[in-house]
Amino acid sequence: MSSPPSLLPPNASALERAVAAAEARILRMVMLHALLKDPYRCPEKFLPWLAWELSLDTWDSAWPLHIKRQRIASAIDIQRHKGTAGSVRDVIESFGGSVVIREWWEIQPHGPPHSFELLLILSGRPGVQASAKYVEDVIAEVNRTKPVRSYFTFTQGAEFEGQIGLVGAIRPAVYRRLQLTTEV
Repeated sequence: MSSPPSLLPPNASALERAVAAAEARILRMVMLHALLKDPYRCPEKFLPWLAWELSLDTWDSAWPLHIKRQRIASAIDIQRHKGTAGSVRDVIESFGGSVVIREWWEIQPHGPPHSFELLLILSGRPGVQASAKYVEDVIAEVNRTKPVRSYFTFTQGAEFEGQIGLVGAIRPAVYRRLQLTTEV
């Protein structure tokens, strides 16, 4: 193995040459620091440490890998906007769900001040079942993220995907027409 070109003068000591050679070997090593900081490329075994570094409030090793990565990826935005409706939305989206948030002044008649309603829809993303424990995790994280003075009511919705078959066309159904009126 030839020694790399050096900027050392011809009268450099043996110690200086040894340090330059060691430095040249170190500089040729592959460094993975950028890989370890990227939540989508980081090896799975290092994800809990990355979550800890980003001050993620909760971590569950039972979560599917894509949820863990999404929680880490959104951690900075959630921490930066903690206490806002946007951070509550970001938390729920990081768990793979979608949400409709209606604050007290958007409800007719107006609700109690500093309250809001959540309609949470957890889609059937791969590896995630909307179990009671999973929904409790999401609600606990909403409680950590929402404004401290605020409180909310929670409704869980469902999203289904599939095809309607022949059975749906044959069965008789009863429909009720809803008439909505607006108060002025």
